[in-house]
Amino acid sequence: MEKLVINGNRKLQGEISVHGAKNSVLPILASTLLIKGVSIIHNVPDLTDVDASIRILEYLGAKVKRENDTLIVDANEITENTIPEEMMREMRSSIIFLGSLLSRTKEAYICYPGGCDIGVRPIDLHLSSLRKLGAVIYENGNCLCCKSTSFHGAKIILTFPSVGATENIMIAAAVSKGKTTIINAAREPEISDLASFLNSCGAKIFGAGEGTIEIEGVESLYPCAHSIIPDRVVAATYMSAAAISADELLIKNVRTQHLSPIMPVFMEMGCKLSGDKNNLKIVSPKRLKRVKMIKTMPYPGFPTDCQSIVMAALTKSNGTTIINESIFESRFKHISELNRFGADISVNDRIAIINGVKNLYGANVYCTDLRGGASMVIAALAAEGKSTIGDIYHINRGYEKIEENLAQIGADIKRVNDEKTAKESKGCEIEVEGAVQQL
Repeated sequence: MEKLVINGNRKLQGEISVHGAKNSVLPILASTLLIKGVSIIHNVPDLTDVDASIRILEYLGAKVKRENDTLIVDANEITENTIPEEMMREMRSSIIFLGSLLSRTKEAYICYPGGCDIGVRPIDLHLSSLRKLGAVIYENGNCLCCKSTSFHGAKIILTFPSVGATENIMIAAAVSKGKTTIINAAREPEISDLASFLNSCGAKIFGAGEGTIEIEGVESLYPCAHSIIPDRVVAATYMSAAAISADELLIKNVRTQHLSPIMPVFMEMGCKLSGDKNNLKIVSPKRLKRVKMIKTMPYPGFPTDCQSIVMAALTKSNGTTIINESIFESRFKHISELNRFGADISVNDRIAIINGVKNLYGANVYCTDLRGGASMVIAALAAEGKSTIGDIYHINRGYEKIEENLAQIGADIKRVNDEKTAKESKGCEIEVEGAVQQL
C-alpha cells in the first residue's frame, strides 16, 4: 500500500497551481451519455474518481481517450444499460449516471453507490425527482430497476439543496419534453459548470447558480468542447497549507469568486488575501488567530468539504475555535488522527472545539476520508519531525499528484510503496547472538 512520508516544519514558498474540479468533471462525464458524438473535456485532473467514471463509460460502450489533461469521449454507441455493483461502489458520484443512462437507454439497472464514510447520504431526492420526471423506479435488493419511455417536465421542490439531485434533474430534464423547474436547487459553482457544458451542447438551462433553475427540454444534444473550472476545495487546501506553513504563497488557476465563502475565515485567522480573478496571494501572520465560529452550510455558506482542511490549520492558532458540522453527522473522524500530531481537539455531537497549540509533532496516521486525508497532510507539513500518512487512496480520489505539487513549493514529501519496501527488505538477515533473524 502507498503512503506519504513528510518531514515537516519546512517553510513553503513560491507558487502552486490548482487543477480542474473533481466535483465538476464527474457529472459532466456522466452527461456525455446524452450525446451521440464526441465530447472534448479539457482541464480534467488525473484522479481515481475520474478513472472510475471512465471505466463506467467504457463499460456502457463509450470510447474514452486521454491526452494529457483532455478527455475525448465518444458516446455514439451505448451498448449497456447496467452498471455493475463493483463500479457503483467505487464512489458516491456514480449515482449521477442514473439520469443520463435512463435518458439514453430508457432502462437502467444500477446498485447503490459507495464513497467516503462521512455520514448518511441518502439518494431519495434523486429517486423522487426522477419519478416526478416520469421514471418508474423500484428496488430489487441492493439494486434499482429504472424505466422511462420519455421524461417530461415537472416542478420539483427539493427539501434540501442537494448537489447530486440537482445535477441528476438537470441532466435528465435537458432532453425531456416540456419545462422543468427546480426550486431550492443547489447553488454550487459545479452546478453552473454543468449547465454551461449542457448549454454548449444545445440545452436550455436558465438560473444555474441560483435557488431556482428552469430547464426547457430539447429533443437532442450535440457535441461540444468544454474546460472544467478550477477545484475550489483544492485551492482551499493550499490556502490552509500556506496559512500554517508559509509566510507567503501564490495560488494560481483559481476562480476567486468561488472562494468567497471561505475567505472571511482566513482573514479572521489573520491572513492577508490579494490577487485577481484567477490568482490568489495569501500572506500569513506569525501565528494564526482563532476563529470564533465556523458553521458548514450549503453554498454560498462555508463548505463542508473545507471543514477538516481549515481545522488542520487552526490546530496551531492562538485561541479556541468552534466548528459546527451541520451537513454530515460523521465528518469528524479525522479528529482522532489530527490529535496524534499533538493537536487539542474535542468533539461533542456535531461540534468540534479546537484549542490551538504552539507546536505539532510528527505522527503515523491514516486517512479516514478524502478531505480528512488532506487535513493530515496539512498538519504533517507544519509538524516537527517525520510523519507517515497511510490509506492515501482516499487522497488520490481528489488530489492529483499532491506530493509533486507540494514539493514544488518547498515541502519535503514523498510517496512510497510499503509493498515495495517490504519486498526489498525481505530476505535481508542479521546475526544476533548466533541466531538468524529476518528483518
